[in-house]
Amino acid sequence: MIHPSAQVHPEAKLDPSVEVGPWCVVGQHVKIGKNTKLMSHVVIDGWTEIGENNLVFPFAVLGAVPQDLKYKGEVVYLKIGNHNTIREGVTINLGTTQGGGSTTVGDHNLIMSYVHMGHDCHVRNHCVLATHTGLSGHVTVEDYAILGGMVGVVQFARVGIHAYIGGQAGITKDVPPFTIVEGMRPPVIRGVNIVGLRRRGYDAETITRINETVKLWVRPEVPKEQCILEIESQYGEIPEVQQFIRFIRESKPGVIK
Repeated sequence: MIHPSAQVHPEAKLDPSVEVGPWCVVGQHVKIGKNTKLMSHVVIDGWTEIGENNLVFPFAVLGAVPQDLKYKGEVVYLKIGNHNTIREGVTINLGTTQGGGSTTVGDHNLIMSYVHMGHDCHVRNHCVLATHTGLSGHVTVEDYAILGGMVGVVQFARVGIHAYIGGQAGITKDVPPFTIVEGMRPPVIRGVNIVGLRRRGYDAETITRINETVKLWVRPEVPKEQCILEIESQYGEIPEVQQFIRFIRESKPGVIK
C-alpha cells in the first residue's frame, strides 16, 4: 500500500506487500522486499536494497550519497537485510568505490534514533546501536555487539562479536570480542560482557575462560605479543579464545586494552 502523498519512482521495485506511508520518497534504483514498512517522511535513495520485514520510522534517510569528497557519482550500494528496526532520524550512506562499493546492514538489528552510519560500514546481525551513535566510514560491527548512546567510532575500527560499549565512549582502536569497553580518551576494557554471553547461551566454563583471557590481555605493562603467547599457551584450544586472538592479530589500528 502506497499513501497518496508518497513519491515513489515508477522504476523502483517494491514488493506488493510493502507499506509506504505519508510523505515518503523512494528513488529510482531502490528495491524493497516483502512486508517492509516505511512509516512516514522516510527518504530512500541511491542503489539501495532493503529486505523483508523491516520497519523504518519517520525522517530516516537511507542511501544518500557518501559524505566523502572523493565520491564522484559512481554506482555504489546500500544493502539492508531482514527484520531490522530503523528508528527516527537514522542516516545510512551508500558505499564508495575505494571502500568496496557498499554499506551493509545484516538481520535483526535495532538501530535507534539519530544513529549515523557512514560509507562502507558493515553492521552484521543482532546488533543494537543506541541513540546518537556515530560510525565513521569503513567501520565493522560484528554480531550481537551493543553500542551505547552517543558512542563515536573512528574510521576503519572494528567492534568484535558480543562486545558492549558504554555510552559516550570514543572508540579510536578495535574493540575485542566479548569485552565491555567504556571511556572517552582513552577508552578502556572494564571486563567481559558476562550478562550478554549468558543471555546467548554460553556455558559457565567458557565464560570463565574468556574472562581469564581478557585479564591476561589488559595488563598494561605486558607487551602485546607476550600477552598473546600466554593466552595461547593457557587457553589456545578454546574456539572463543582462538577467535579473540585472531581478532587481535588482524587489527590494523590497534586493539583497546
